[in-house]
Amino acid sequence: MRIVDVPLVRATEDSLKGFGEIVRDPKTHRVRIVPWPLKGHRKLDPGTGDEGGTTEGIFACAWKGNELLGTNEAVGGNYVLGYRDPPATARAGVRLSEGRVLLWHCNYHPDGGQFFWPLDGQPFVVPAGPPGEDPRPEEFVAFWSDGSFGIYLHPDIWHEGPFPTGAGGRFFDKQGKVHGRVSCDLPGEYGVLLGVPLPITL
Repeated sequence: MRIVDVPLVRATEDSLKGFGEIVRDPKTHRVRIVPWPLKGHRKLDPGTGDEGGTTEGIFACAWKGNELLGTNEAVGGNYVLGYRDPPATARAGVRLSEGRVLLWHCNYHPDGGQFFWPLDGQPFVVPAGPPGEDPRPEEFVAFWSDGSFGIYLHPDIWHEGPFPTGAGGRFFDKQGKVHGRVSCDLPGEYGVLLGVPLPITL
């Protein structure tokens, strides 16, 4: 299994261009909802097709053994977000990431954007890749926040996370309510895991 190391970038308005935005106020930050896709030549009636709105809740994640587990209350999801070591060679008793997470899965939302706001004020990382039908592992970037701001990703951006830099984290999550999700199994499709660094400081 090949590991592709993902470059770490401090999240700023400039570095997030093409991927998303900085979230300064989770109460007022707008989540874009994409109009319903059309099958034919007729147009949507004005004011329709984007009325699903948003949903919100707590996105919690914590290390348990070799796995980083996540729960998203906004959509009722439970996930294995990543690993400390490749599952086939995992060491017994591993509790923390030791500075990285191996990402096996990524997804994007065609119906709307999504943001993560750190409720504990601790640093975190969100991996993201550019839009397209197939993710390109070598083009992923790990956006780092010092915990004083959130990270918003536009619709169609490949992503996973958020990933805490410590033993666990809690985030306010807001995203499109329809929750269309398109996924990719990175080992199954590409034979790779993405190595995402998790530094406390940058």
